[in-house]
Amino acid sequence: MDKQAARERFLNTFSQLVEELKDILVGYNMPQEAVDWFEASLNYNTPGGKLNRGLSVIDTYCILNGTTATELDDAKYKKVALLGWCIELLQAYFLVADDMMDQSKTRRGQPCWYLKEGVGNIAINDSFMLEGAIYVLLKKHFRQDSYYVDLLDLFHEVTFQTELGQLLDLVTADEEVVDLSKFSLQKHSFIVIFKTAYYSFYLPVALAMYMSGINSDEDLKQVRDILIPLGEYFQIQDDYLDCFGTPEQIGKIGTDIKDNKCSWVVNQALLKATPEQRKLLDENYGRKDDASEAKCKQLFQEMGIDKIYENYEEDIVVKLRQKIDQVDESRGLKKEVLTAFLNKVYKRSK
Repeated sequence: MDKQAARERFLNTFSQLVEELKDILVGYNMPQEAVDWFEASLNYNTPGGKLNRGLSVIDTYCILNGTTATELDDAKYKKVALLGWCIELLQAYFLVADDMMDQSKTRRGQPCWYLKEGVGNIAINDSFMLEGAIYVLLKKHFRQDSYYVDLLDLFHEVTFQTELGQLLDLVTADEEVVDLSKFSLQKHSFIVIFKTAYYSFYLPVALAMYMSGINSDEDLKQVRDILIPLGEYFQIQDDYLDCFGTPEQIGKIGTDIKDNKCSWVVNQALLKATPEQRKLLDENYGRKDDASEAKCKQLFQEMGIDKIYENYEEDIVVKLRQKIDQVDESRGLKKEVLTAFLNKVYKRSK
């Protein structure tokens, strides 16, 4: 099955899940206006991205079980895909809220949900409902499975970890009071590991492992010890693309500079800035105007941050490949799972 066909089958499953969620609301005697609103929120916020997290659950399950997606019957495929869509719902929940906190304008090449006509602050409740849908679906489809509680624990834990990362991000990068002395690579590392790595990298693999009966603490630790630094690499890459990529390339307008984000790029600049360069950053970073943003970007270019990133990327990939080579496969875990994730991230441009 090629990538497009795999995506279409996955999307077809989402259409079925939307109908299930609507039926649940109808069962509560929810007025049709509210049912239609929830359907619109689900369809606008959930399936529009690259779907890498959700599709990774299917890919991982197939690798662990020595099969392919085309060989899974419809019932089995739907159950695996449902776990993937639960991650995409979690992602949608985070992004709807995050865009409001950051006052972002676009997401995935379209206006942020809260900026849609008539939505506004209702998007806060919509984000809660996107998260709530996860647990409604898990209960309906997995309640009878031995690993049901493991799924619940995993989603609750990873959600809290992600919110901790967001908290440190927000208190470190106050948009109202710019103070670059609050920034450090150590804080950046905590933020990206907790805000991104756990739910984007560890969660898809752990879900597929539980469904495949591979649930030892040793194996979960093996994948966590590789996927968390891989997730950190992914977010550093994202920080780099936010500054050096184009909106057409990355599907959104980069806002890290204007939002006073504690990004990898500015932290690298702070490490090597001369007093004059630091003064320029203090005066322009975190300002909401285009001219200040342009001065920061020009400075980052002059400081060779792009070259520092290229060296970092090659170094971390060598280390991750060495770790993958040392994975113990004796209990059913397969190195191929981790290699597949690394290959998706290495040298990506969007």
